[in-house]
Amino acid sequence: MPVSMLTFFVLVAIPIVLIGVAGDVMKRWIKLKERQLNQTAHLAAEKAAAQAVHIDKLERRMRVLERIATDRGVDLAHQIDALGDGKPN
Repeated sequence: MPVSMLTFFVLVAIPIVLIGVAGDVMKRWIKLKERQLNQTAHLAAEKAAAQAVHIDKLERRMRVLERIATDRGVDLAHQIDALGDGKPN
């Protein structure tokens, strides 16, 4: 093999092949990271939806408790006292 061909392979062909391989590896790595990011976003959205349902339940319960406390404040106090005495109201 002549020296010029060897020089061509060392200086041009091999670096081009290595750059192509490195580019392919980077593309695959980026696709992997995109899939991981999409999965993380999907899981976060599911968790947020579950938390929204839980918060909605808690808000409804709080409204019921507020209504009980404000609508029957005095009557409720008597009922609580009666429970402590063991007497029905």
